[in-house]
Amino acid sequence: MTVSEAVRDVGALVPTPNDDAQPRRFADFATFCDALDYAALGDRGFNFHDARGALARVYPYSQLRTDALVAAQQLIALGIKPADRVALIAETGPEFAALFCGTIYAGAWPVPLPLPTSFGGKDNYIDQITVQLASSDPRVLLYPDEIGAMCAVAAERQGCPGYSWDDIAAIAPATDDLPAADPDAISYLQYSSGSTRFPHGVAVTHRALLANLAGHSHGMKIQDGDRCISWLPWYHDMGLVGCFLSPIANQVSVDFLRTDDFARRPLAWLDMISRNAGTTVSYSPTFGYDICARRISSQTHVAERFDLSRWRIAGNGADMIRPDVMQGFVDAFAPAGFKASAFLPSYGLAEATLAVTVMPPGEGIRVELVEEERLSGSPRDLSRPARYRAIVNCGLPVRGMEVVIRGEDGNPVAHHHIGKVWCRGSSVMHSYFRDPESTAAAMVDGWLDTGDMGYLNTQGYLFIVGRAKDMIIINGKNHWPQDIEWAVEQLPGFHQGDIAAFSIETENGEEAPAVLVHCRVSDPAERLRLRDQIRDKVRAITGMNCVVELVPPRTLPRTSSGKLSRAKAKKLYLTGEIAPYDLAA
Repeated sequence: MTVSEAVRDVGALVPTPNDDAQPRRFADFATFCDALDYAALGDRGFNFHDARGALARVYPYSQLRTDALVAAQQLIALGIKPADRVALIAETGPEFAALFCGTIYAGAWPVPLPLPTSFGGKDNYIDQITVQLASSDPRVLLYPDEIGAMCAVAAERQGCPGYSWDDIAAIAPATDDLPAADPDAISYLQYSSGSTRFPHGVAVTHRALLANLAGHSHGMKIQDGDRCISWLPWYHDMGLVGCFLSPIANQVSVDFLRTDDFARRPLAWLDMISRNAGTTVSYSPTFGYDICARRISSQTHVAERFDLSRWRIAGNGADMIRPDVMQGFVDAFAPAGFKASAFLPSYGLAEATLAVTVMPPGEGIRVELVEEERLSGSPRDLSRPARYRAIVNCGLPVRGMEVVIRGEDGNPVAHHHIGKVWCRGSSVMHSYFRDPESTAAAMVDGWLDTGDMGYLNTQGYLFIVGRAKDMIIINGKNHWPQDIEWAVEQLPGFHQGDIAAFSIETENGEEAPAVLVHCRVSDPAERLRLRDQIRDKVRAITGMNCVVELVPPRTLPRTSSGKLSRAKAKKLYLTGEIAPYDLAA
């Protein structure tokens, strides 16, 4: 039975193979259309799994290409022309995959947008989609039938037609000649996870996309026999570029678990890695590893349930990498064969297509202890004991990428000096869509200001210390919010993501740190005790009194990729939309 026949025979699903007779090419194509054309000549492809990790749909790249070519003609029949934007709700499944690729074949620009999440509510989701539609100005919005009502409201607000997957499937394809893809043309628009009120649509050309797909596949040393598993959302750059577009361009078979299914049953991810023969590559932000380690109890027979011995590349990126969380994962899953050397830290952002630096495989998590005075930019207070933070090594620049650290004057600084991270290379974005002012602010003489702070060591490895825009500056001293958050998380009963730290202006006009904390206790006396304990902990870190507010669980806002949004938390707190508990009651 061929793979195509297996797709039709639900009772005999055969996953796409790890290897076939088609020689592997590492994204050395002029356009993404060329990459999919080549991948379709082999037998590898996508494999979609249900909530429990059982194989539900086999989708080889040959079938994806066939469906994408039909989708391209259906879009043309709708009047879509080259350089038009086509907004797509990025549901993990064959419909989105075919429509995304079909949009590129039609010469238009796909714009992946997020699915609703379990937090934020219906109205907030509609508002977010509406804002991103206004920014990208698409000709149409395409969406899964299940969320058609919400998407139709957003489309109506923007004044663009909305079509469900089923609506598109019913359209008779045109028979036009497809436009020839131009390597220097825009291939898609990517909205970063924090793009809400003032979204920036990152315009990525075919040339930049293929350069990054080649760069990170060489950096990760993809090899014969590799197979990938992913639960990452396709509207985020790590999921879209790293786990959807890259496997096509590098001819790697992938097994997908939907993001919401992972959120409900995180260990299904590790079950799939254990069960699927040949799985060697899988990526996650720090919180994914943290959730899995927390779900394992001391009574669980880890070695009997999981086999993680083949996991060669356990990638980590998309947020600050915490060595304590990574160690917790190793402690939990070493009995199942997981090796600490499999961890592969990386650093990237949508404005660089995806990867900027990648740790060489096998080197694992490496940290350097940095004095807080260096992080804060203030002279060492010799009257106090030195305090250190462990900073994770995020690896070396990928092929075709340069990284430099610049000081406040814009000039490069020496190694181990903290400054702004700038990068330049073949996969840096074309521009922010229809936003020349923001483009000019971010791009200077071909160099991209990442907005992140870090330093390089003598070997050229990059260490990220935080986001410049999140930095709390009080009395001329810099405080990293994650330092405050991590310190509070060490208190009993708190999890990653329970705390948001930022600066506010007090009644006397001075700046002070504020900390919002999820509170799960109801006893008033216990809440007061908890507030005082947190205040003491933050005072030990900053040397200052802070405002501590206890808020209901699930109150703190997240970005579309699940990361804590400090900026939005601050805004909601100051406007009264986050209502802390009244500790005087």
